[in-house]
Order: sequence, then structure tokens, then C-alpha cells
Amino acid sequence: MRPENQSHMSEFLLLGLPICPEQQGMFFVLFLSMYLTTVLGNLLILLLIRLDPRLHTPMYFFLSHLAFTDISFSSVTVPKMLINMQTQDQSIPYAGCIAQMYFFLLFGCIDNLLLVAMAYDRYVAICHPLHYTTIMREGLCMFLLAGSWLLSCVIALSHTILLAQLSFCEDNIIPHFFCDLAALLKLSCSDTSVNELVIFTAGTAVVILPLSGILVSYGLIGVSILRVPSTKGICKALSTCGSHLSVMSLFYGTIMALYFSTSSGKSKDKDMIASLMYTLVIPMLNPFIYSLRNRDMKLALGFLFKSNNLLIK
Repeated sequence: MRPENQSHMSEFLLLGLPICPEQQGMFFVLFLSMYLTTVLGNLLILLLIRLDPRLHTPMYFFLSHLAFTDISFSSVTVPKMLINMQTQDQSIPYAGCIAQMYFFLLFGCIDNLLLVAMAYDRYVAICHPLHYTTIMREGLCMFLLAGSWLLSCVIALSHTILLAQLSFCEDNIIPHFFCDLAALLKLSCSDTSVNELVIFTAGTAVVILPLSGILVSYGLIGVSILRVPSTKGICKALSTCGSHLSVMSLFYGTIMALYFSTSSGKSKDKDMIASLMYTLVIPMLNPFIYSLRNRDMKLALGFLFKSNNLLIK
């Protein structure tokens, strides 16, 4: 019998990660530890930037918002995944699923656009150091931040509104650990050509164009360094850009692995592993990358610990 169309699905079932039942406990502890590390690590970055006046610069302004976005990005999907693993209750209400998808897209887009703003900041710092404070003034930083939020809201809202217009069949099983847009479109009985067109257009706007902007920024940085080649200049550039390059490589490398991998029988498992990378692993690694590779963050962290020791004594 053909499944009947339903304009409103009451709930969906999230299959979760392909983990054997006897290994659920071990992976639950692992993912919970990673999530807590993500939250605490990024909160530490926010605290250091807030307390240390030396970090009140455009670079750390964007980094603080990246830390907040990383916490939010992980919190959209990981807690629900952990609850499902612990309770074995795979259901999620229709409204909850749509909301999860919206905030996942929102914070994913903001994360992406903030990396572009940080790349531009590094370009100005290295290629135009004498005019850095004039160019990267507070007004421009606020404009770039507000633009990232506004564009991300528009893109996430457009996907959400279009998805809400679709009808769903009786099959309500999502082979993922969160409400992924592509997985939801596959469950729909409606024509999804408009949705797919918007995905392609928005994907170009928030992935290809920002990545191109980042590559152009670092290309100009490389040209600037090669014009006056010196060990000091190269070390300064690596110190200034190393952390951002590491985060950017992880972020875009995972996206490329997800969307450009060859199709195979295990493609769904690969998608979930890649999704787990950029929803949990990368946000967890960002604090370590920025604190361990950044001299200013190390000094701020040392100053914080020294202050606490003095207060205890």
C-alpha cells in the first residue's frame, strides 16, 4: 500500500549513531566528556577576553563571539543525542525538530561567517599594520558581526519556512542523530525542487564565497610576506594566523569531506561521522588551538591563575 500523505507529522524518530548497544555506555561517557570540555573551554576563552584588557582588540572580539557560537552550535544537537543514548527514547516532536534544524543552520552559518571576518582582520593586521586601528575600528567590527547574524538568520529562516510548507509521509525515521535538513527533505512527499535550489544558492553564499574570501585574504598575506622575505616576518605571520588557519582547515575540511565524498553503501555513516566532527570535535578543539598556539591567551591564562592564587593566599 502507498503511504498516505500527512500535512503535519506529530513527531520524528532519530536513529542516532551506528553504535552497538553494548558500547552505548562507553560512547555516552566519551561524548559527554567532549561536550563538557567544549562548553568549559569556550567559556574560559570568553572569561579571559572579558577580564584581560590586553585582549580587548578586534581579533579577540571576533574570537569571543566564535567561542559563544561554538557553545551554542554544540548545544543544539549534542544534549539531545546524549539523552537519546541514555533513555533510548528516539522521538523528537515536529516543532522541536524544526527548531533544532533552524538553530543548527543559524549557528553553523554564523560560525562560517565569523571565520571570514577573522581572516579579514588578520589580512589588515599583516598587510596594513600602520592603518590597523583606523580600518578595524569598533564600528566596522560591529557591522561585520551584525551582518553575520542577519545573513545567518535570513538563510536559516528561509530553509525553515520552506520546510514547514512540505507534507510528510508515514515514514518518520531520520537516519541521523539530529534533524538534518537533507534527511528531512528525503522524508517529504512534496516537491522539494525549490528547497534544493535554495540549499544550492545558500550553500554558495555561506560556504563557497566565504571560503574564497578567506583564501584571497591569506593569498594577499602570503604575497605581502614574500615581498620582504624574512624569518621574523614569517614567524610573525605564523603566530598571527596559525590558530585561525588551523580552525579554518578543520572546519572546511570536514565540510568538504561531508558534501564532496563519493557515494557508497556507508555514505550515511560517513555523513554522521562528519557531522559529529563539526558539531562536537571542532568546537572542542578550538579553545585548545587558540590557547596553546596564542601567546596573548597564554599570558592571560597565566595572569588569571596568578590572581586566583594571590586571592587564595
